[in-house]
Amino acid sequence: MSKLTGRQIVLLVVCGFALITAAVSIYGLMRGPGGTNAKRPEDRSVRIEVRSQSVDPAITPHERSLPHTTDPIVYARAVAASLFEWDTSSGLLPTDYTAKVLADADPSGEETPGLLDDVATYLPTVEQWLDLGAMEVAQSLEIQDAYVPDSWAAAVDQPHGQLRPGTTAVTITGTRHRVGEWNGEVEESSYPVAFTVFVACQPSFERCRVLRLSQLDNPMR
Repeated sequence: MSKLTGRQIVLLVVCGFALITAAVSIYGLMRGPGGTNAKRPEDRSVRIEVRSQSVDPAITPHERSLPHTTDPIVYARAVAASLFEWDTSSGLLPTDYTAKVLADADPSGEETPGLLDDVATYLPTVEQWLDLGAMEVAQSLEIQDAYVPDSWAAAVDQPHGQLRPGTTAVTITGTRHRVGEWNGEVEESSYPVAFTVFVACQPSFERCRVLRLSQLDNPMR
């Protein structure tokens, strides 16, 4: 079993508290008023093993860069994989797995504070990460569907605020898998998940960028 070093634990605690103490804001896509999201605590069930298409097994999930594409659905699927595929026995921190997503955030920085809050709700808390690490828990995501929700057209037509040209909502549905070890026995579990990734592509940006995430299991339909 890989052990977290004392330095890694300290870094984990510092980074974790910086993230989880921030209030979760609205999606922030509209330059106008909106509602708020509540953080959803991560459950302690165990299991995972990724089934990604055309992925080089020699490249670990946290090393995979988000694709340089103008296709919002392809891009949103990659964002989903970056957030859901992790291994607590690797010695890495949650921030190592979210780094690729945050690095590809809105270049203007306008949506970055909100995105920082969003991604924190998609990974275990500091306490949960350490507990799961003791059981060598790994997680992956099996995507069943990725689509632009019907309600997005109505959201675009709302009179208040203004969306960047090329902004699209992509709803992801799938199954989160976990695998780990408990009392010397391998334990597995699977749970459905659904969420929406808000991306901006051309003509606002040369390629797609991630703006915000919906509350986990509260996607646009």
